[in-house]
Amino acid sequence: MINWQRLRQLDRDWTNRITIVDKRGKVRSLAALLARSGDSWIMMPVLGFIWWRGDNFWSHWGKILFLSILITGAVVQIIKWSIRRERPVGSWGGLVRKTDPHSFPSGHAAKAGLLLGLGLYLGPDVFRYVILIYSPLMAFARTQMGIHYISDVIAGFGLGVFMSIIMILRLVCF
Repeated sequence: MINWQRLRQLDRDWTNRITIVDKRGKVRSLAALLARSGDSWIMMPVLGFIWWRGDNFWSHWGKILFLSILITGAVVQIIKWSIRRERPVGSWGGLVRKTDPHSFPSGHAAKAGLLLGLGLYLGPDVFRYVILIYSPLMAFARTQMGIHYISDVIAGFGLGVFMSIIMILRLVCF
């Protein structure tokens, strides 16, 4: 039998060990930058511009990522509003805490997993190398900054990878 109470306590304990939001220094600054870099208000205009202004390869690439992020974001929001898990207590990410009060699954981590899967499939090679490093760090930074529990990030990242497989199959099959 699964002891859900024990699992929730382990999740809180692991999250508390990882959180660095109250510490000063370069690692915290990097974590804050990484955690913010996955914000939709940053990614979507950039991808929209690439879709609009890129050559054939980049326009196709931007369109796929833009639409995949929209679809994945909708799935994340349906799950979040169904489960309604509160975010960890904290003050960092005040706007997110007000506009998106639910924690599970992490939408940023879902975006990171999606970008990893699609980036590895779509390329180019330089993007594959960058995304292999960036995606897990961006997702992990959400826990470091105290905006998500570690289980939110793991579930979100897994959901994003799953959604990338669905998108890839859709691209290959149609």
